[in-house]
Amino acid sequence: MKINNIKILLIAAFTIGISASCSDKFTEVEPTYAIDSENYFNSEQDYKNALVSAYDMLQSSYINVMLGEIASDNTVSGGENANDTPGIQQIDNMNHGPVNANLKNLWDWMFAGVQRCNYIMEFKDKTDFAGKNQIIAETRFLRAYYHFELIKFFGPIPLKGDKRFNVDDEKSYPRAPVTDVYAEMESDLLYAIDNLSPTAPQVGRATKGAAKALLGKVYLYENKFSEAAAMLDQVITSGNYSLVANYNNIFENSNENNSESVFEVQYIDTQGADFGCLQCSEGNVAVGFNGIRNYSGPFFDGGYGFNLPTQEAYSSFEVGDSRKNVAVLDIAAWVLANPTASYGMGYKHTGYYNRKYLARQGDSNIGDQNLTNPNNYRSIRYADVLLMAAEAFNRTGNDVKAQMYLNLVRQRAFGDNNHNISVTGTSLTDAILKERRVELMGEGHRFFDLVRTGKAAATITGFTINKNEIFPIPIQEIQFSNGNWDQNPGY
Repeated sequence: MKINNIKILLIAAFTIGISASCSDKFTEVEPTYAIDSENYFNSEQDYKNALVSAYDMLQSSYINVMLGEIASDNTVSGGENANDTPGIQQIDNMNHGPVNANLKNLWDWMFAGVQRCNYIMEFKDKTDFAGKNQIIAETRFLRAYYHFELIKFFGPIPLKGDKRFNVDDEKSYPRAPVTDVYAEMESDLLYAIDNLSPTAPQVGRATKGAAKALLGKVYLYENKFSEAAAMLDQVITSGNYSLVANYNNIFENSNENNSESVFEVQYIDTQGADFGCLQCSEGNVAVGFNGIRNYSGPFFDGGYGFNLPTQEAYSSFEVGDSRKNVAVLDIAAWVLANPTASYGMGYKHTGYYNRKYLARQGDSNIGDQNLTNPNNYRSIRYADVLLMAAEAFNRTGNDVKAQMYLNLVRQRAFGDNNHNISVTGTSLTDAILKERRVELMGEGHRFFDLVRTGKAAATITGFTINKNEIFPIPIQEIQFSNGNWDQNPGY
C-alpha cells in the first residue's frame, strides 16, 4: 500500500546455532528463536505490520470496480475478442456461472482480506500498548469493508467471528444469512466510529468519517433509511469534507486524497506484478485494463480496452453537465482534437473509454505498464455521501433535505442553480438514482444501485429476476464444502 509499501511475512521460522554438547544430540539443530503465526503479536510493531497486510488486499478490489460497471448498463466488456478474459465476457452477457475465474479471484481476494483482519482480531488481547484501540478499529473497519464487498456480490457468506478460517471449515461452517453478516458489519463499524479519529494517522488510513460513511451505506443497502439518513448526515455536518470545486480535477493523480475523499484505495507505480499474480501489484490493475487499445498520442497511455462505456451511458448526461467528458472519453473526438493521436478498435468497441481511470503518461509503471498504475480508487467520495443522504432522506419523507443535498451535487456539475431539482416523492427518488449514475459513472456502483432499487431487470439486458441480483459461489468452494453450502438460486 502507498503509505508504507510493507509486505508482512505472517509465518516465518528462524533457526540459529547448534548445541556444543558432546552427547549424541550434537548433530541436532535446536531452535533458539522462532516466530510463526501462533507466537506473533509480541509488540506494537507486530500489530502495525499485520494491519498493513490487512490494508494491502484493498488493492485487489480493482476487479470489483470493473465488474460493478460491466454487469450494469454503463459499460460493455471490451477486450481483444470474445474469448479475451472469458469471465468478464460472461458477466457482460449475463450468462456467467459458477466456473468463472474473475469471480473466483474476487471471492479469494476479499476473503483473504477478511482472513488477515481475523488474524489480528484472534490475537487482539495478546499484547497491550497505548493506541491499540486505533489499530483494532481500523481492522474492524477493513473487515466490514471486505464483508460488504462479498455480500454485494455473493449474498450469504460464512462467518467465524474473531477467528481465522482453517482448512475444511467450509464443511462445518454454514453460509451465514445476510442479516447476520450485516449485523457483524454494523458492530464492526460502530466500534470503528467510537475509536477512530476524524483525521487519519497516515494518508489512506480509515477515519471516523469513513466508518460513518460506510455504515450509512450499509444501512442504505439494508433499507434502514432512517438510520442511514442520521449516520450520513453526521458525515455531512462534520465539516471535514467538501466538494472539489472543479470536477475536472478530482481523478487526476495530482489531486488524490483531496477534500472530497472520504476513503481512497491507495496505489503506487513502483511495485509491479504479472498475470500470474495480479493481486501482488501495488498499482491499479483496472487502469491498464480500461486503457485505450493500441493508443499512440498525448496525455494518455494505452491499454487493453476493457470496460467500455456505452452510447446510452454517454448520452445520459444532460446538456451542460461538466461531468460528461471527465467521466467518458470520446476517442474519435479526442483524435480529431489531437491529430498526432491514433488508436485501435477491439471487441465491442463503442468509441468511448472510462476516462476517470485511464492511464496518464509520465507514470513509472515499474514491472508492467498495464498492471502498475498509480491512480487511487476513490472508494467513498463526499458527493456519494451527499447522494446517499439525499436518497435516505427522500425515503423517509424529508424531501426538502433530500433536494438540498442532491442539488449541491448538481450545482457543482452545472456551475449554477438553474438546474436544481424540485420534484418530490418517487420522482425525486428516480432523479437521485439518475444523478448517482452520472456523478459516479465508472466508479463501480451502478450495478448494485440498480439491484438494491429493484430496477436491474428493466435496465440490464439478460438480467433474470431472483437469480442475477447476486453472483454464483465459485464452483471450487461448493465442492470444498462437501454439501454444506448450496449454490445461489438459478446457478
